Amino acid sequence: MKHQPPPPPLPLSQPPTMGATAAGGVASVISTMNGSSSSGIEAVKCRPPIYPKPKTPSFDKDRDYIGFATLPEQVHRKSVKRGFEFTLMVVGESGLGKSTLINSLFLGDLYKNRQMPNVEERIEKTTKVEKKTMDIEERGVRLRLTVVDTPGFGDAINCEDSWRVCTQYIDEQFRQYFTDESGLNRRNIQDNRVHCCLYFVPPWGHSLRQMDLDLIRRLHRKVNIVLVIGKADCLNKQEVRKLKERILQDLEDNHIQLYQFPECDSDEDDDFKQQDRELKASIPFAVVGSNTILEVAGKKVRGRQYPWGVVNVEDPEHSDFIKLRTFLISTHMQDLKDTTQDVHYENFRAQCISQISQHALRERGKLKRDSISSTNGFDAAISETDRLLLQKDEEIRRMQDMLTQMQEKLKQTHLMEMKKNDSVIDV
Repeated sequence: MKHQPPPPPLPLSQPPTMGATAAGGVASVISTMNGSSSSGIEAVKCRPPIYPKPKTPSFDKDRDYIGFATLPEQVHRKSVKRGFEFTLMVVGESGLGKSTLINSLFLGDLYKNRQMPNVEERIEKTTKVEKKTMDIEERGVRLRLTVVDTPGFGDAINCEDSWRVCTQYIDEQFRQYFTDESGLNRRNIQDNRVHCCLYFVPPWGHSLRQMDLDLIRRLHRKVNIVLVIGKADCLNKQEVRKLKERILQDLEDNHIQLYQFPECDSDEDDDFKQQDRELKASIPFAVVGSNTILEVAGKKVRGRQYPWGVVNVEDPEHSDFIKLRTFLISTHMQDLKDTTQDVHYENFRAQCISQISQHALRERGKLKRDSISSTNGFDAAISETDRLLLQKDEEIRRMQDMLTQMQEKLKQTHLMEMKKNDSVIDV
């Protein structure tokens, strides 16, 4: 039996692929096992199959991940666990649909047992403040809503001081928050500050009344004011448009600034920008509220039944109710709270700190004057240390006066030199 020659060596210049190398190696081993020559085995040992070098593994992307990208999720979980608070003030005379609108916005019934006052009670009725709180939960998110109502506003014959109760309540909440914030235990501070004020304008006027301007002028630097035209279903589209134009013109003439919408970021999508433009163009919102569910064309809608048809509250052609709810709850609720914190409360806080500083300076000056007068009257009762301190203060005052005089002399000398130089140049 003849010996089979060993397979030719593979060229080193062109390494075979993985599949070809593996096949060649297996074929060499099989042919050697079939033969009895030891040279074939040695040839296999001397020429092992050449495999390509494994590629360097790509850098693991997880090594670039630090972890702070989860901060928004952490804040979200903590905020949802803590819950949210929002305080809404509703101002306007009786009969404009304030209670109905609030119930329609938050799908609740805050005014079950309300009793309307008769004519005799309205003659001397004063403005009061009523707070109602309800806890709302939606998709695991809890909201503690506080509605501050002002019954009696604009109902009396003399309405000159109707604004006073509203401004006092807003200042009291700011003052209470400032006191709690300045205390030792600031962990469980309850925020009762008014974040938004819905002011209802009657639809039967031609524009804002003097009572409306008085209140808005005194509140627009304390709270975010949003104007609402109540019971707008008694006006047609043209009348609504003209009334809005006149209201905005009155605000501009009286230099009154309502809540300013924040500008959209450049990376926002086109739908959100279009929605923001529509909300800005709808101010003041002409709304219709209803707690009645009607069936129209096989669909259940929230509306009002009239002999001539049905007003669908949630139809943008009939009312700005959907736009108001979108603005107040879906898109700008957090911005209303941020504006209250960063603008209105900071202004109040700066005024309080300024008043406290001025009061402290007056008290310090008074104590100093009292100490000086007591020193003149009762020198024997003053200790030697106090006497030295008074002398040092007097010396410091004299040195400051000397420095001031020297600075004045230097200024006069400098001015004289400047005049001489100018005269030389003129010659």
